[in-house]
Parts: sequence; structure tokens; C-alpha cells
Amino acid sequence: MSDFILPFDFSEDDPGRSRGQLLLNEPLPYPIGNQGSGFYRPGRMILDHQTSIDMVLYHNPATAQFIYTHTTKPNPHLLALTGLKPEEIQSIQTLTLPGQLIMGSQRSFLISQAIQTMLASPIFQNLFTSQQQTQIAVFPIAREGLKYQVTEAIYANSGYLCDEVILDAHHVFDSNVPVFSRKVEMTLFKDKDLNKIQHENITVAFIADSIASGLVMREVINKIKERFPRIQWVEVIAPFATLRGLCRITECDGSENIHIRVHSFETLLNALPPDYYYSAHFNIPELHIRPELEQAYREWWGQDDAGNWIADTACAGYGWSEVFYSPRKQIEMINEQLTARHNLTITDILRRNLVASERAVALVEQAQADQG
Repeated sequence: MSDFILPFDFSEDDPGRSRGQLLLNEPLPYPIGNQGSGFYRPGRMILDHQTSIDMVLYHNPATAQFIYTHTTKPNPHLLALTGLKPEEIQSIQTLTLPGQLIMGSQRSFLISQAIQTMLASPIFQNLFTSQQQTQIAVFPIAREGLKYQVTEAIYANSGYLCDEVILDAHHVFDSNVPVFSRKVEMTLFKDKDLNKIQHENITVAFIADSIASGLVMREVINKIKERFPRIQWVEVIAPFATLRGLCRITECDGSENIHIRVHSFETLLNALPPDYYYSAHFNIPELHIRPELEQAYREWWGQDDAGNWIADTACAGYGWSEVFYSPRKQIEMINEQLTARHNLTITDILRRNLVASERAVALVEQAQADQG
């Protein structure tokens, strides 16, 4: 019995509609070493015509930092990119930042921790127990999927040494495609790499990439099915996944012959019309394993002068893969959207959080003085 059901009904092009339900069960704990417990939350997306995929959401300290906020010591190199001056943070011992400002190498390190902890869950341990290493192949999609280090996480949790093939699947402009004006091309599905794998042995494919529109992931799944006829399971490792993108994967050609399961951090993103790729969190407590973390995230972003909550349009991914490769570009994209939507920059939001933090410290110090 599911603990939460989210019905959905939206349209991207005429006459196409996506109707169905997202079903999420109660989060279940599992041990994560000396960090206590992580949580995994099984679920299922079912479209009205009864095609479906399984999904699992995960919570652990690393996924929470990635999706919500975290408290850290000020890094002058990071804050210089945002526009803060050194004198503004010289007296600050700690500050709270959102996951959007975990960038570059810091982001790669964090996400590898998160995925390694994910693969320690009973979901994957059961999979590893039932499969041999020669039955599993890993397909990271360039560029973002390369940073997830899925093959390394499989090794850390099972000792398996699995084959890995890098895919370069991406969008190209095509005015004949409705709504998106883009189609998917694969320019690095190399036969010389594929021929190193014993196709008849592979029954499980791990695909690594986040899911926005779902166009790329759908084509990759179809292509892998063509080249690996014995595939039974497709495990999609997608730290970010949107409701809209999951609908498109659920409609994947031939999905009735394989079992597709998507693994994501914490919650799903809202990429429904009109924003599409500009994907914020859903402001629905039941969609979050730890609703209080979502509330703190919303309060960090705050409101603009018109009273609009910035978190409702603050894209969780912004440039998606760009944040791994160009922190400077990430800040530019954040500022572009914040300025257009709220007449603010990330520096403005950081400064008002610094002021709020200083006030809170002052109140604590005053209370301690009054008691002493």
C-alpha cells in the first residue's frame, strides 16, 4: 500500500497529454557505516495507459547537501565567484549555502559520496547478490554522467569489476520536432568499445545521467536494448529527475520487455510547463523524505519584493552538467534567471542571509549574557 499518491495531468504538445499517478511508499532506513542511517523510498510511476516504471528516492547526508542546504566554513574562492567581497565574510565563522553553490570539483566529490552510499542500500545489494559482474555493464552519458563514478561505487559496494562504455548522447537543433525543436544524436556509441563486451552476457545496464526532458535517456535505453538483446534490467542513476522526464521514459519503446528503475536524490523536480528545463523543487511536503529540509531550503532563498517565494522558481540544476565544468558559468546562469524573475542576484540573497545569521548570533550572545 502506497503512503502518498500524486496524480498528474499535463500537456506539452497538442494533442499529446501525460496522465497518471506517482506512488511513493514510506521511507525505509538502512545503515551507512558510522553516519547512522540512510533512507530509501521505493515508488512507481504509472501512466493512464498502464505503462509504468519503478523508482527509488534516497536520503543521506551527501544527497541532502546536494538537494537542500548545508552549513560550511566560508570559502573565499567560491564566494569571490558570487561577488561577495573578502571583508564581508572576514568575521563569519560558518554560513549556510544551497546545493546550487556546490560546484566543480567539490560537487564531483560530494556526488561520488552520495552515489556510493546509495549503492549500499538493500535495493542494490539484492541486485548484486543475484547477478555476476560479467552480467553488468555501466553506461555513463557524457558529460554529467561521467562525474557520478557509478562503476567505482559498484566496486566499493560489491567488489565487482564491470565493463563500462561512455556514451555521448546529446540534443541537436531540429525545427521539425514539436515543442523542443531538438532531436537526440549519439556520436560516441563506439563499436570498438562495444565489441569488447560479451553482449550475450549482459542482463543489467546501469545508465548514469540526470533526467530533464527524458529525450536523451529514452533514446539511450532504446539503443542499448538494440545492442544488448538479453538486457532485463535498466538501472538509471539520476541524481536529478523531473516528473516530466520520467513520464517520457515510462513511454519508452519496448519498455514492456525490460524492467526500468530510476534512482534519484531526495525528491523529484518540477519541470512541467511553462518552465520545462527550469526545474525547481515541488512545494509538496509529501514529496520530500525530510520535509523540514525542504522548508529550510525555501527559507534560505526567501521572498522577493513582490512576496514571491524564490524557491518556487530557483532551478535545482541550473546548467545541469555545466556546474561540474564551469563554476563561473553556473553563477552567470543563476544570476540571469534570478534577475529576470525576481530582480535579485545570488549576491543579494547571500548578503541578506549573512545579515540574518549575524542577527541570530547576536541574539544568542545577548541571551547568554543575560543569563550569565
